[in-house]
Amino acid sequence: MKTLAELTFDNRFARLGDTFSTEVLPQPLADPQLVVASTAAMALLDLAPAQADDSLFAELFSGHKLWSEAEPRAMVYSGHQFGSYNPRLGDGRGLLLGEVLNEAGQHWDLHLKGAGMTPYSRMGDGRAVLRSSIREFLASEHLHALGIPTSRALCVTSSSTPVYREKQERGAMLMRLAPSHVRFGSFEFFYYTKQHEALKQLLDHVIECHFPDCLEHPEPYHSFFREVLERTAGMIAHWQAYGFCHGVMNTDNMSILGITFDFGPYAFLDDFDAHFICNHSDDGGRYSYENQVPIAHWNLAALAQALTPFVQVQALRGSMELFLPIYEAAWLDLMRKRLGLVDARDEDKELIQRLLQLMQDSSVDYTRFFRELGDSPAEQAVRRLREDFLDLAGFDAWAAAYRSRAGNGPQDERQARMHAVNPRYILRNYLAQQAIEAAEQGDFAPVRELHRVLSRPFDEQPGMERYAERPPEWGKHLEISCSS
Repeated sequence: MKTLAELTFDNRFARLGDTFSTEVLPQPLADPQLVVASTAAMALLDLAPAQADDSLFAELFSGHKLWSEAEPRAMVYSGHQFGSYNPRLGDGRGLLLGEVLNEAGQHWDLHLKGAGMTPYSRMGDGRAVLRSSIREFLASEHLHALGIPTSRALCVTSSSTPVYREKQERGAMLMRLAPSHVRFGSFEFFYYTKQHEALKQLLDHVIECHFPDCLEHPEPYHSFFREVLERTAGMIAHWQAYGFCHGVMNTDNMSILGITFDFGPYAFLDDFDAHFICNHSDDGGRYSYENQVPIAHWNLAALAQALTPFVQVQALRGSMELFLPIYEAAWLDLMRKRLGLVDARDEDKELIQRLLQLMQDSSVDYTRFFRELGDSPAEQAVRRLREDFLDLAGFDAWAAAYRSRAGNGPQDERQARMHAVNPRYILRNYLAQQAIEAAEQGDFAPVRELHRVLSRPFDEQPGMERYAERPPEWGKHLEISCSS
C-alpha cells in the first residue's frame, strides 16, 4: 500500500493538449473537513485506509494542496440536454487533476468536483454543495456494491465556504474516480465544430487507452462504437433490473465506458412505478424510469452521428439495431436471477412483465418484494407476499405460474442464490436526506454509517434493520432537482 505522497501519475489525457482541455488550478475551500471516505475506492489507488486520517487527505481533496505531478485540467465537451443541442459545456466546476497509475497497471482519473470556476463555468460559480456531493458519493459506491457499472467516489470534504443555491449552503468537494471522464458529448463537440482531426485524435486516444482490443479489428472505429453500445445496453439493463433512475440522461452525462456517470436527481424506486420521474425539473418525463431504455438508444444515435466522418452510416445503423436485443437479453438474465430461476425459457419475459404490471397496479415495494421472495420456499413466500397485492386473482395466477417455473430445489440453495442478487438494503432518498441533514449540522456519523451499510447491500447486518424498513410516506415524495 502507498501513502498519499507516493501516488504515481501518468497524465495521458493532459498530454493531448489544449484542444481538449484547459489548464486550471483548483480554488480551495475554507476549513476543509473530511465528511466520508471509501476505503474500497482508496484501494483502487493502493491507498491504505489509515491515509484518510492524515490531515493531508482533506487538504489535497479540498484544493489546498496539490501533488507536484498532477496537471489539473478542465475538459471541454458539448451535448444534447433534454433533447436540444448545447454547443459548449465542459467541466464548469470539475477538474481532472491527473491519472494515477496503480500497482496493477490500471489508470484512475482523479476528478475533483466543486473545485471552482473554469472557462466552461458559464454563469455558474464552479462550486458544489454538501448535499449533492454526499448524494453522489453514496450512489457511486452503492451502485458498485450492487454490481452496477459505475464511476466511483473516493471522498467528500466539507467546508465553511458558503455557496448560494435556493438558499445558502455549505460548499463541498467530491473526489470521483473513473478510468476515463470522456463522454458522448466529448465526441459531439469536435464533430459539430467540424474539428475532424481532433475528433480522430480523441478516438485514437480513447481506443488505445480503454478499448485496445478494437485495434485488432479491421474497422477499429466501428468496433469501438459496437463495444460502447454493448456496454451501455448492459448498464441500462442493470438500472432497470434494480429500479435505478438516473434523472438527467443528457449525452454529456453518458460515459464512453458504459458506466453510470454524473449523478444528480437520481432515485431508486420505492413502490414500483414504471412512469416514475425522479427529477422534479423534468416536466415532460423525458427521463422517466420507463424512458431510460429508449433514451439510451437515442443517445447512442447521437454518438453514432458524431462518428460518421470515420464510420459508414450503414454500419452504424446495423449496430444500432442490436441495442434492444442486447439490452433485453441482459435484462432478462438479471431478472431471472432475481426470481431465483436457474435456466432460461421463452415464457420468462411474459412471467416477468405480468409481475411488474401487478406490482405497478398495487404500488408494491420493488426492493423488498424480491428479497422476501427468497426468504422462504416459493409456495410460502408468495402466500405471504400476496397480502401486498390488490388484484388477488391476478396475483394467484402469477404465483401458480411462478411456483411451477421455480421448481422444488433445496431452499437453502435457493435462498443463497436469490439473496446474493436481491439487496436487503437500497439507497432510498429519505435515508440519504436524513444523513445529509445531520451532516449539514456538522454530524458526519450518519453518512458514514449509511455508507458502511450500503457497501454490503446483500448481507444481513444485525442492528441495521432500520435501513431496510419500508419508507415513510413523506420519504416517497421527496423532490430532487439538478441544483447542486
